[in-house]
Amino acid sequence: METVDSVVVGAGVVGLAVARALARAGREVIVLEAADTIGTETSSRNSEVIHAGIYYPPGSLKARLCVAGKHALYAYCAEHSVPHRNCGKLIVATAPDQLAGLDKLRAQAIANGVGDLRALTADEACDLEPELRCIAALLSPSTGIIDSHAYMLALRGDAESGDTMVAFKSPVSRGSVRSDGIVLEVGGTEPMTVLARSVVNSAGLHAPHFAASLAGFPTAHVPPCNYAKGNYYSLSGRAPFSRLVYPMPNQAGLGVHITIDMAGQARFGPDVEWIDRIDYSVDPRRADRFYAAIREYWPGLADGRLEPGYAGIRPKIVGPGEPAADFVIQGPAEHGVPGLVNLFGIESPGLTASLAIAEQVIRRL
Repeated sequence: METVDSVVVGAGVVGLAVARALARAGREVIVLEAADTIGTETSSRNSEVIHAGIYYPPGSLKARLCVAGKHALYAYCAEHSVPHRNCGKLIVATAPDQLAGLDKLRAQAIANGVGDLRALTADEACDLEPELRCIAALLSPSTGIIDSHAYMLALRGDAESGDTMVAFKSPVSRGSVRSDGIVLEVGGTEPMTVLARSVVNSAGLHAPHFAASLAGFPTAHVPPCNYAKGNYYSLSGRAPFSRLVYPMPNQAGLGVHITIDMAGQARFGPDVEWIDRIDYSVDPRRADRFYAAIREYWPGLADGRLEPGYAGIRPKIVGPGEPAADFVIQGPAEHGVPGLVNLFGIESPGLTASLAIAEQVIRRL
């Protein structure tokens, strides 16, 4: 049986950020990843937005770590030449009954430490984006976009420059808690058994399943696992806006918004579809419901311009109709198992918050 100081389960953006932080702290690290490369699930199937920290309840982990992570991420991208763009975002009201919501969002953003939001009249917003239709808007200058794959490559390189090894095709089948650490049974082409002094469960969609597979871990601390699938549709032709445009949030989330990737490709999404198994197929027919929602703020959208793009699945620890849950960073103080940190429900803004989440993990260990 091989003995190692630290194991990180999952080589997504948060797992790689954690591995980097552990390596920088002088720890020996093995990252165990079931897939054959980095970030094949949630980390590569999202909008690649650097969020400002507007939408989350003041004092929540999402709010605090998004704001801290945003500043750290911009600095990291500049230092490591990770492609990104501080393009800004407009949050738009298209009906009078949404104006109070804009005011509430601005107040919440200020409470979260986001002090750069600017209220715009319809004319001011349309001066910035002539194809836009709205009656008022908020401008978020600190929202941006990032090449998430390039970011993960940089994190991996940083981690491996320390005492870190990333093992692909290495699924963890089960484990057990012992007095001297946590034993993990690792499958794949070269099965092995590992005894780790500390383990970070950053398995994303599979994090609850991994925690439940650990013999000796109190099952009362394992949350439910729910899959919320979001479908994205690419826009054929030129993007209508230079900034991201989000409608007012609705009960299901942030609405059908437009984002732009580093290549200038515009895409709309996501919608929310609760599913009971992992499925990344995109139904072209679901685009039909997007047109009316998009035309609320972009009336110039012509029929037939939306094409199936990709789908992403969020690791939800609450079900349909339940209030949104905060990040769960669960350490020994919460569950009583020395050396184990579980990361549950790390969805948006997980990419933005990744460096800040990693620092929280280090503190809990």
